[in-house]
Amino acid sequence: MSDEHAREAEVLKRRIAYIDHLRSLHRFERNVGLGIILLAAAIVMTAQFMPLPKLLVLGGFSLLAAGWVVSIYVIWKRTAWRKANPFETWKP
Repeated sequence: MSDEHAREAEVLKRRIAYIDHLRSLHRFERNVGLGIILLAAAIVMTAQFMPLPKLLVLGGFSLLAAGWVVSIYVIWKRTAWRKANPFETWKP
């Protein structure tokens, strides 16, 4: 029974390492995308309460779109990596 527990523990360690690696993929790009979205949201929300130049508001919406493009790119790349590198419990 202890051999079975040792194998399960080893699989669990490998699964945790796999998940940690998956979570760390494109971390910088995710943070940049989130920062861009938050900055753009602040600009657009500020425009609701005080008059800002039209060009600044348009830039805010453009930044918002760019932030979402970066976020979608990261999701796509992480999903592609996940499909190319599935976790397999039988690997030694």
